[in-house]
Amino acid sequence: MKIKNIKVCAFDAYGTCFDINSAAQNLAKDIGDDWLEFSTTWRTVQLEYTWLRSLIKKHVDFWKVTEDSLDFAIENHKIDKKFRSKLLELYKKLNPYPELVDCLHKLKEKKIKTCILSNGSPSLLNELTSHAGVKKLFDDLISIEEAGIYKPHPKVYELVTKKYNCKPSEVCFMSSNTWDVVGGGVFGYQSVWVDRFGKTFDKLDYQPDFIIKNLSELAEYL
Repeated sequence: MKIKNIKVCAFDAYGTCFDINSAAQNLAKDIGDDWLEFSTTWRTVQLEYTWLRSLIKKHVDFWKVTEDSLDFAIENHKIDKKFRSKLLELYKKLNPYPELVDCLHKLKEKKIKTCILSNGSPSLLNELTSHAGVKKLFDDLISIEEAGIYKPHPKVYELVTKKYNCKPSEVCFMSSNTWDVVGGGVFGYQSVWVDRFGKTFDKLDYQPDFIIKNLSELAEYL
């Protein structure tokens, strides 16, 4: 089975192209042995706040959500607040996954458009991709701020089809977040779950079209 008749490959950013745990990991000596549990709380609450703010219609940008969720995690795990600013700076410069550059080059060779579709604000995405040296490998960095609501609202996934004047089925969408794969797939994208850690897929009456362990496997399906 192949991914066929696509005009663009759209990538989620956080957890798919960039390691969301790298901020806490890079400060692990200061945070302590529970750095991964702390990072998991930070990420989980961050996502919960995006969904809750969408539901209650109290939108703020992703940086504010990131700050608020970090404050929760710091308090919950009793981390010294003096590390707050450093963690936030590290979050702006998350480590890219090592296969990202090669994956994007291969898509360029195939003349396939590439973009990021992310909860991140435009300034965050610019800094993130610039620091990783991959900004020029993406044709566009698309933020949910253009829709004013967070994933998995259909208005977010519509941003790609509007940008490239294409049908949802002409978009190949990659995400490591199962709920994001569901959102894009239900919208009509050809969905690819990047299952790096052998997780269980959500029970939301939808299954991904393709499953890969990392972005280097994408080429096998194109």
